[in-house]
Amino acid sequence: PHPQPEREGMFHRGAGLNLTSGQYTAPVAGYYTFTATLHIVRREQQRRKGQPCRGNHLRVLICVQSRCHHNSNLEAVSRLESSGDLFTISVTGVLYLQAGQYASVFMDNAAGPPLTIQSGSDFSAILLGV
Repeated sequence: PHPQPEREGMFHRGAGLNLTSGQYTAPVAGYYTFTATLHIVRREQQRRKGQPCRGNHLRVLICVQSRCHHNSNLEAVSRLESSGDLFTISVTGVLYLQAGQYASVFMDNAAGPPLTIQSGSDFSAILLGV
């Protein structure tokens, strides 16, 4: 039996996704295609005069075993425009996982203001082959 989706419009097949931890655990060793699409709201805060700007970009990564180093992750970088407070960033690609290894999504905010991930964001994994 397949786990039931938590809400309407949600598709969930297989037991590898843990919705509490946000991790996908590979049931078998193989190549998996991963996709994460995050809908993000930027909460502007008043910057005090003379306070340095931390940057204007955001990185979203899908990492294996929470190790976000070269060859263990997928990465997308987005430049945040000065206007607007709602935007979307996506990352997709293929990673090899051993049985029992997990992948999860990380966000590296170098943009300064706090960011909130909105509902409707998604994270998926599909086994391509062993």
